[in-house]
Amino acid sequence: MGCGRGRRVAVRVAIAAALVAATVVARAATPADAFPGSAKAYLIRIGDETVWAARDTKPVAPASLTKLMTVLLVAESVTPEATTLVSAYAASAPGSSLGLKTGDRVRVRDLLAATLVASANDACRALAEWQGGTEREFVALMNARADAMGLTDTHFDNACGFDTPTHRSSARDLAVLTDAALAVPTIARGVTRIDADFTTVDGRRRFRIANTNQLLGRYLGVRGVKTGTTDGAGRCLIALAERDGVRVLLVLLGTTGDRWWTAHAMLDRAFAWAARHPPLAAAPGAAAIR
Repeated sequence: MGCGRGRRVAVRVAIAAALVAATVVARAATPADAFPGSAKAYLIRIGDETVWAARDTKPVAPASLTKLMTVLLVAESVTPEATTLVSAYAASAPGSSLGLKTGDRVRVRDLLAATLVASANDACRALAEWQGGTEREFVALMNARADAMGLTDTHFDNACGFDTPTHRSSARDLAVLTDAALAVPTIARGVTRIDADFTTVDGRRRFRIANTNQLLGRYLGVRGVKTGTTDGAGRCLIALAERDGVRVLLVLLGTTGDRWWTAHAMLDRAFAWAARHPPLAAAPGAAAIR
């Protein structure tokens, strides 16, 4: 009797182990690069598992994806009433901007929104100066945090993501940075905003901004995160989408085609893959074995 029961338990254990092993083999067989030629580098993570990636540890120009580190450092210390005076240096930032003027007094929380939603470089520089005193000092804080987070492929030369020969990050590092940024409620809410408006502290100047992320409101389940474009980096994107308990993170650097259609295809394939591959913990029979 005891011997027969022992055999049955052994069989159940063997079956469960085989099921888990089969799932592991199936996942190990997942192609390393499911989208060849689509970008300089990319990473697709489903839940906590990186399912597809290409050159994801290669340091490349990250463009305005850099701003996730900027807003992370500021959001951790900002208070609701904090304000700052815009310097001539911040107001002169090239590229995407709010049109801030030297001497404008603005709320730091509004600069955070403008940096996240509109990727405004003048707002970003103003944040760096508010936090660090100068952008140079703030960049030292950025690199110190990158080192503390283990972002070994990352080095920052400026707060906004302008191209320089040594301003670099990788898809893998940016995924880790995204996790840290989204753990801050202010940032997690900010990246989902389609638009926003605010005024200077004196109310004399009004700004209205629209999110540069064209997936928001157009792709089911998208919850951010950040866009970036420079000549050196090309078109970049970090996208987070959630459906039916499945969470997909996409880091896309230097897209070779249309950034939005590429992201659509990658996210669609990730959700389809997730539907066919339940988590290892859910393997049939595994939970019943003690």
